[in-house]
Amino acid sequence: MPIRFIARWSAVTCLAVSACAAAGQPIPLSDVLARWNQDAHPDLRAVVVLQHGRLVAERYYNGETESDLHDLRSAGKSITALLVGAALDTGKINSVDDPVERYWPEAKGTAIGDVPLKDVLTMRSGLAAFDADPNSPGNEDKLDDSPDPHRFILALPRSDPPGDVYRYNSVTAHLAGLVVQKAVGETLQAFAEQALFRPLEIKNWSWQADAAGDFKGQGNLSLTARDFAKIGQLVLDKGVFEGRPVISAHWVQDALTPKVVISAVDPYADGYGYFWYFKTQRIGDTDVPVSFASGNGGNKIYVVRTLDLVVAVTSSAYGRGYGQRRSEDILRAVLAAELGKTSDEARK
Repeated sequence: MPIRFIARWSAVTCLAVSACAAAGQPIPLSDVLARWNQDAHPDLRAVVVLQHGRLVAERYYNGETESDLHDLRSAGKSITALLVGAALDTGKINSVDDPVERYWPEAKGTAIGDVPLKDVLTMRSGLAAFDADPNSPGNEDKLDDSPDPHRFILALPRSDPPGDVYRYNSVTAHLAGLVVQKAVGETLQAFAEQALFRPLEIKNWSWQADAAGDFKGQGNLSLTARDFAKIGQLVLDKGVFEGRPVISAHWVQDALTPKVVISAVDPYADGYGYFWYFKTQRIGDTDVPVSFASGNGGNKIYVVRTLDLVVAVTSSAYGRGYGQRRSEDILRAVLAAELGKTSDEARK
């Protein structure tokens, strides 16, 4: 379904959110998003809401504009997962059951060489890499500081059998990007341009490279808020953009399907698929399943299939826990408004 960037605001007009609620009327999404105008932390950047393939609300904060590029941090991992799908679709990658060494021969005999790609994509590679622990051999800061990221990854020891333990880390996402790059025979940037961004008509973007010149599969991709939301719409539409298949529906479904339960270690997610998260949000008496991409600072693409809805949030609260809480609060407020509208329409 094509995305129509024409604001379609609610027909209900209230002078205040509280007046709408008191009158039992649906709250316009424009009013919902305005709640964060005076947020205590001046680092929220944008919220874009798409429903039924149309822009139904957007708001920019703290000087951000619709043309500004924003570093999405680890939400870029979810886009790397889509590029793995594109490589599978073209036959450049045969299967996620294949070991890393099939595409990166230099990895043979190392701790990562015989690890299946599916374990890389679910953060269960078994490598001694854990971003929450600064002393972990594979901590993301050590990867970023390495003058030779390839050698750094190949030298990491194994801490657990592959497939056993979920440990969030950037090493394996960077590795997934390297596997794509080696499988397709071109840079990750060039493949992303050809397989994803050009078909989505995304023209303004940038992607940071590491010390070896490889673009970071673990993140540091910058997009505008609208284009960030466009990625969510592609996922919501099962890999189709304006009637044209971009990523196979099978891969989109597989990537979003949770493979491991992570609620014990992540308060914002119930499960994890292939670099995509899942959580059931309880809104009033309704359970709402949500798939999402997530990045440091509160950068999110929320995909809500039951409401045909995408909510994209960009935020610069890097390294600050309130950024994640704030983005989830925004999502829950949008969901509550949409569910209230649905209930009101059902009563008519």
